[in-house]
Amino acid sequence: MRDVLHFIDGVAVAGTSGRFSEVFNPNTGEVQARVALASEAELDKAVQSALRAQQTWGLVNPQRRARVMFEFKRLVEARMDELAELLSSEHGKVIADSKGDIQRGLEVIEFACGIPHALKGEYTEGAGPGIDVYSMRQPLGVAAGITPFNFPAMIPMWMFGIAIAVGNSFILKPSEKDPSVPVRLAELMMEAGAPAGVLNVVHGDKTAVDAILDNPDIRAISFVGSSDIAHYVYSRGTANGKRVQAMGGAKNHGIVMPDADLEQATRDIIGAAYGSAGERCMALPVVVPVGATTAEALRERVLSEIETLKVGVSTDAAAQYGPVVTAAHRKRVSDYIQMGVDEGAELVVDGRDFSLQGYEKGFFIGPSLFDQVKPTMRTYQEEIFGPVLQIVRAETFEEALALPSEHQYGNGVAIFTRNGRAAREFASRVNVGMVGINVPIPVPVAYHTFGGWKRSAFGDINQHGLEGVRFYTKTKTVTARWPEGALEDSAFVIPTMR
Repeated sequence: MRDVLHFIDGVAVAGTSGRFSEVFNPNTGEVQARVALASEAELDKAVQSALRAQQTWGLVNPQRRARVMFEFKRLVEARMDELAELLSSEHGKVIADSKGDIQRGLEVIEFACGIPHALKGEYTEGAGPGIDVYSMRQPLGVAAGITPFNFPAMIPMWMFGIAIAVGNSFILKPSEKDPSVPVRLAELMMEAGAPAGVLNVVHGDKTAVDAILDNPDIRAISFVGSSDIAHYVYSRGTANGKRVQAMGGAKNHGIVMPDADLEQATRDIIGAAYGSAGERCMALPVVVPVGATTAEALRERVLSEIETLKVGVSTDAAAQYGPVVTAAHRKRVSDYIQMGVDEGAELVVDGRDFSLQGYEKGFFIGPSLFDQVKPTMRTYQEEIFGPVLQIVRAETFEEALALPSEHQYGNGVAIFTRNGRAAREFASRVNVGMVGINVPIPVPVAYHTFGGWKRSAFGDINQHGLEGVRFYTKTKTVTARWPEGALEDSAFVIPTMR
């Protein structure tokens, strides 16, 4: 049995809590490793290492820190195949998708390579007689990230790339379902030249999460996961005086207008709904055709595309998607499908009985399609997080606009149309944080920022881009005067710039 260890102070460290969690191969259903679950004391050991490392790392000039980022990027690119295979073996997504996972994380590392420019402050000469005012951004100290199973490379790099580049040290608590790639990334960060303790990886469950939330030496926490846990992390973390950004769940809608290119829209929707077995916070599980004619035409095309989908093992280059991450998650998705049937939605395609020859014990589930889904249904209101697409019909643009706007989640949304005015009005009015116009998965590029609205995000600052720099730094503003000649009298009123 392979053991996945903690990574603390630059070396692999065996767990001492005596608690472990199983790591499965989703393709076969077999246990392939066990991962140690940290105690509060083990988490604190990582924090103490991070504190020591940050005291010197924060004094390294930004250009030298950027050089470490450049080297880290090179090392990850050189090991892309190895990392993708490792990621797929624990998560279940196909190799091509795993490479995309890694690449999107590397794009944030690329942004972090430009940190000397991003850290520049502001300067005003002559703000008053002989007075200059300037600002500087300084690191917070020790930051932490709690990341989900669905992007074990991308989301950790979203967080630690910028946090470390601006001069912090970082504690990463990845998902215990697929923990090996985060450890490998930490090893490569050390190889790239970061000092031991700048990036530590501690595995764990709620015990480790609570230890992060309560540890007084951790100054900022970034989280991605379900909305209920995001709210918990945000509430407890901020109550302890920490800076917290907590990204939650999603129920992203794709609005299909009557003038849309249905052939292209269908292909985009199929990929966004079923890619990575629907285990994406930016998946597109709800499609909203406007008008009965659009709905019937879209349904026919979606059915035709579903028939061509190939579900296979992660290493099958011809497969569009692989298994879900665990047997428990497969059951969760299956239970939601049954719930949809019980609620009265029309189950057009049922993927629950899918089985892959030779891999009957794998965690596979075929594509499912619902029609006639209503906004009052629980399966519409909640996040399924599996290969399930729901058709919710709308009669008008206004009705379609209201669906994502009034939903509890507000992560992403897309509109498919050839009408520029409709697209512009939709983008302006929809109550959602990220909008795609003829783009099914509107994940912003790394130098912009990622963040949803409503119960999809708790906190005021988004992930990566300049928002990430802002989150992981504190601003200091200096007002300076160098008097000349005789001493001036004491001032007893607030100074003004006259």
